[in-house]
Amino acid sequence: MLPPKALLDTLAATASRLFSSDSPLPRGEIEAQFKVLLQSAFGKLDLVSRDEFDSQMVVLARTRARLEALEAKVAEMEAKLNPPPTE
Repeated sequence: MLPPKALLDTLAATASRLFSSDSPLPRGEIEAQFKVLLQSAFGKLDLVSRDEFDSQMVVLARTRARLEALEAKVAEMEAKLNPPPTE
């Protein structure tokens, strides 16, 4: 994974080359090259899609609910095995 500083430096250098070239490029060409540049930069990062993130959040919520249920069951079983001392 590329460090954020290096990624930003690379983006800035490439954008600078795009916009300061001797022969001005048409707007569409600049947009296309910049899009390729951004896709390349994002490809170097450890990113996930929104759908993937949302599905993992559902799995996490379900796992937490199951874990809480298991913790409650264990606490109940421990209470049955080790009743509080009566005075």
